[in-house]
Parts: sequence; C-alpha cells; structure tokens
Amino acid sequence: MAEQTHVLFVEDDDVIREATQLALERNGFVVTAMPDGLSGLDSFRARRPDIALLDVMVPGLDGVSLCRRIRDESTVPVIMLSARADSIDVVLGLEAGADDYVTKPFDGAVLVARIRAVLRRFGHAGGAGAQEGAQQAGGGVLTFGDLEVDTVGMDVLRGGRPVALTPTEMRLLLEFSAAPGTVLSRDKLLERVWDYGWGGDTRVVDVHVQRLRAKIGQDRIETVRGFGYKLRA
Repeated sequence: MAEQTHVLFVEDDDVIREATQLALERNGFVVTAMPDGLSGLDSFRARRPDIALLDVMVPGLDGVSLCRRIRDESTVPVIMLSARADSIDVVLGLEAGADDYVTKPFDGAVLVARIRAVLRRFGHAGGAGAQEGAQQAGGGVLTFGDLEVDTVGMDVLRGGRPVALTPTEMRLLLEFSAAPGTVLSRDKLLERVWDYGWGGDTRVVDVHVQRLRAKIGQDRIETVRGFGYKLRA
C-alpha cells in the first residue's frame, strides 16, 4: 500500500519540510512538499493525492482554511500538524474536516504509523462490529427512525435524502449502528475507528461526533456523561 501512496505535505519550515519528506520517502511514500497553503491547494487540485498532511500555521492560506477547501472538494484523508497539543487550532482543524492530528515535534516513525492507520481506515470503511451488525440486519440496511444506513453499499439516507459522510464519519456511524442503545466509550471508539492501540486524544472523537450529529440529527446520538456516546434506537 505505502509504495503507491502519494502524500501532499504542506509545511513552511524548510528544515522540517525537507527532513519529513525524506523520512516519508524512505518509508515508500511519494511526497509532494509545498511551503504554503496556496501552492498546497494548487498541488492538491492538480495531482489529487491519497492523503494530505497539513501544518496549521502556514502562510498565504493557513492549514485550517486549506483543510476546509480540500474537504469542500474531496473526502481524501487529512492529518493536521500542530505545534501545541492544547491549542485551539487542533479543534479548529478537526471541525474543518481533518481526520486526525499529530503534535510537533514528532518522531518520523510515529508520523508514518499514524498515516498508515488513517489509510487503513479509508481502505476498509467497515469495522468488525459494523460488519457483524450488517449480517444480523439481513441485506445490510439498518433503519433508525428517518435514518437508513446501508452497511454494504456504504450509503446513508435521512428522510429519504442522501447524507454525505467522510470515511471517518461513516466508520463512526457504523460502530454506533452495530450496537444501537449500547454506550461506546471514547477509548473504545478511538480503538475501533481511529485504529489507536493506545490512549489517544478524545477530542478527536468528540469533534467527529459533533460533525456526525450535524448531518444525521442532533438528537440521534446521545451523550452519556462519564461514559461515552450511544445511538438512539
């Protein structure tokens, strides 16, 4: 997989950009590196990479705005790079449509692992639990009020109208749909949807749940304080 993967990397720091590009290329990725957001957007439109790696603070068009532009045109996976783990930029990036983020400074091996984890998610939209739920449903179409989830065709309808979800949002919905009424903890969702074998930042889960609610209905996913979230049957 990695040998064929094209990464768009947008970073204004010359040293970080060159070192990261070399590290990614050593791991088999094809990398297009750009120093600012505007050239990054042009490159994205011209070459359509498999994944975009965007620094939050780049000149011309900042990483959050660039992510929003990309998401308007594509569901390609996006990872944000932020210098501060507690920065509001992390949440802004996720709200703009990013699928994950990595805090700088980062180890090259960690970055490669996170990229591959995101690509695995996008290559296999349904988790094990979701697949089991689809088999139980018979035909793969699950219905929750005005919401229909086709776990085979990966289509979602709300009130008979198509709902456009990113692959990460779809995986999240599949996990909820596989166990309606069951509370899923943030850690469990990080493990199943984001492929984290270790504790990660649960803000990733919270922001994606907010985005999913905006598309399928605010009252469809319930917050269970202190425990996690559940899909109302």
